[in-house]
Amino acid sequence: MREKIVAANWKMNKDLTEGLQLVSDLVESLKGKKIACEVIMAPPFIHLSGAAERLKETDIVLAAQNIAKEENGAFTGEVSAQMIASTGAKCVIIGHSERRAYYGENGAVLHEKLLRAISEGLRPIFCVGEQLNEREAGKHFDVVSNQLTEAFNAIGADKIAQMIIAYEPVWAIGTGKTASPEIAEEMHAHIRSFLKERYGESVAQKMPILYGGSCNGSNAVSLFSQPNIDGGLIGGASLAVEKFMPIIEAWDQVHK
Repeated sequence: MREKIVAANWKMNKDLTEGLQLVSDLVESLKGKKIACEVIMAPPFIHLSGAAERLKETDIVLAAQNIAKEENGAFTGEVSAQMIASTGAKCVIIGHSERRAYYGENGAVLHEKLLRAISEGLRPIFCVGEQLNEREAGKHFDVVSNQLTEAFNAIGADKIAQMIIAYEPVWAIGTGKTASPEIAEEMHAHIRSFLKERYGESVAQKMPILYGGSCNGSNAVSLFSQPNIDGGLIGGASLAVEKFMPIIEAWDQVHK
């Protein structure tokens, strides 16, 4: 059975005091509860070390939102995979649509970042997704396949199998629009078919594929009930415990 995951992507939100309080609040809310999924938390860089301390003795997995493609050196403002790993983080988001759109990250850059993450033992959460015009033109499957092909180039199946993929239709991120469960499932099934064709049945069936795009407490159950959707990469709804907990608890309803 594939892992079921709910991952929080805080993006550029919360100062240090606010962020560490949110970590503590989530830990307290989960205390003593048996939950049916893995929880991953990706705060900004400045929170990582403090968050790691507060997440000790919990099952919450710490992630970073980005890494540099370089190993080290004169790259002012960048943060390396080794630095991220040294904080206690275990995962890293790579290829988010905002990084692609605002910082020009293309397939070649993302390939280098994946290699860096893997070399430091960080588990990538690799994001793919189409723009609205690409979907309307009927190119959405090709766009996502190309994003996977470019970034995964020459990476072995054993390494690919360790990753998490997040499908984020760009037109549904932070807009309040959500792909219907059927639309989301269609793309998740396409991604799993791509993985099977390129890397084999074992990799395709092992790989968790998350949905990212205005997932919230009211639609999480319907999304997570789809056969190829293994959880969510949550943005805005992860910034408050009272909004994030219903998404985590949605897995309890799915498994009933």
